[in-house]
Amino acid sequence: QVQLVESGGGLVQPGGSLRLSCAASGSIFRFYTMGWYRQAPGKQRELVAVITSGDITNYADSVKGRFTISRDNANNKVYLQMNSLKPEDTAVYYCNALWALLGHNYWGQGTQVTVSS
Repeated sequence: QVQLVESGGGLVQPGGSLRLSCAASGSIFRFYTMGWYRQAPGKQRELVAVITSGDITNYADSVKGRFTISRDNANNKVYLQMNSLKPEDTAVYYCNALWALLGHNYWGQGTQVTVSS
């Protein structure tokens, strides 16, 4: 069982930056693919960024060049640096831990990001 706790959300003006953090429990964090997803009101949850156990990253087209995902295996954390934020980035952001081979798929409780002037 992996527990995920997100932090760092809030209200920011367009063009601003936020850094989301996700703290994970468990000693085998480093084997998981970690991801950030988001869900805006009335929309489906969508992938924002993922980072594999081998540090390979992938991003949604809408955030490429603006967002950066990273992980700190020593401290069981994953981050999402969000720059040049836009109103359409407003959503609840969720941290995800996936180990597909074992069927492990865990979610955090989410953190709200609001981009508005």
